[in-house]
Amino acid sequence: MVSKEKIVNNPLSVHVMAKPSGAICNISCEYCFYLEKEKLYPSVSRSKWQMNDEILEKYVKQYIEAQKINVVNFAWQGGEPTLLGVDFYKKAVKLQKKYSNGKTITNAFQTNAILINDEWAEFLKEENFLIGVSIDGPKDLHDKYRVDRGGNPTFERVIEGLNFLKKFNVEFNTLTVLHRFNADYPEKVYKFLSEELDSKFMQFIPIVERESRSDRKDKLKLVDPDHQEADLTEWSIGSEQYGKFLATIFDLWVRKDVGDRFVQIFDTTLASWVGQNPGLCIFSETCGDAMIIEHNGDVYSCDHFVYPDYKLGNVKKKTIRQMTDSPQQRKFGLDKKNTLPKYCQECEFKFACNGGCPKQRFINTPDGEPGLNYLCKGYKIFFGHTSPYMKFMANEIKFGRPPSNIMTRAKKITTNTDIYSGAQRNKPCPCGSEKKYKFCHGR
Repeated sequence: MVSKEKIVNNPLSVHVMAKPSGAICNISCEYCFYLEKEKLYPSVSRSKWQMNDEILEKYVKQYIEAQKINVVNFAWQGGEPTLLGVDFYKKAVKLQKKYSNGKTITNAFQTNAILINDEWAEFLKEENFLIGVSIDGPKDLHDKYRVDRGGNPTFERVIEGLNFLKKFNVEFNTLTVLHRFNADYPEKVYKFLSEELDSKFMQFIPIVERESRSDRKDKLKLVDPDHQEADLTEWSIGSEQYGKFLATIFDLWVRKDVGDRFVQIFDTTLASWVGQNPGLCIFSETCGDAMIIEHNGDVYSCDHFVYPDYKLGNVKKKTIRQMTDSPQQRKFGLDKKNTLPKYCQECEFKFACNGGCPKQRFINTPDGEPGLNYLCKGYKIFFGHTSPYMKFMANEIKFGRPPSNIMTRAKKITTNTDIYSGAQRNKPCPCGSEKKYKFCHGR
């Protein structure tokens, strides 16, 4: 039955991350925000947490049909998606081909890599999956929170799985959760990922979660930003700590790795400096185009808003496109822009930040207005520290030159302001503003 709900601002494409194994995982990371989502489905036994054939086919078919562009990107996550076995994903790929209707299909797969073996790696390579491997740094940092259900370390098993991927030349990137412990070691983390693992693509994900002070009806402890009585968890990263981490690894990257290694937040920031869409929902002006589907077909507004109030429906009763275009979901996405505090609207880095992820907007501005991102101080440290470099790289791109030219200049400077040393006062500013240096960074 076609929904009679009014369609508002419907996007050309939508991203729906699939969690076919739900919240079930083979390890028990202490900081994981998703493990407790198992409580939302109390009647489901642990052996039944698997997307069945009916839901899988509806998801694949509806997701492809929901796209008004010719490239469809599937993303598989969990919990731990490898728990379902290779055959599940062979079935998914077969369905993708059946319903592709001439569109190009790609697959991304996030895993802790522990179950990866020859069979898995061969399949992932054959079907050209892009793999995101969760690893939080070298052994002592990784094993701080990423332990199995018996409390045992997991680092060695992750490395073993990663070696299978390398053996079959499977393309992978690394996803590193930044928490209060490992974020104090930026050089150690970056050098491990780049030099020991030879990671070419890195994501650094700050963990920021609050725990309810009282029992909730949904039985969840980790709360959404509207929950008033909550305390920051002990593993959550500090805001300034986050900014300093990013600034430190940026200094390592900008001197030797530009164009060779890619760090997601550096790429999205540079995109903002050249006037492009950052391509990352947390820095987009609005959101609402990145949802998740649970094992049973339930669709929620966002991976970080899997709460009863943010459930949009189920693919057995509504199509993904109907849920995407629903007033509830469009409002969710527009609220990111419409509830942005004045303090943020007047910020010099609004163009690059746009207030960050709504999940983290739970503190007040200096003027007392609610809705400021907890990571605001950290973002200001990062954006401020990198702005001269970003301006230089943006200027290189503007004139058709590679942004990697920044490395020659960056190797000779000791602080970010030194990038302008040698600039002539009456010549154009090196930042690319088209103003004379004396009226811009030479003031």
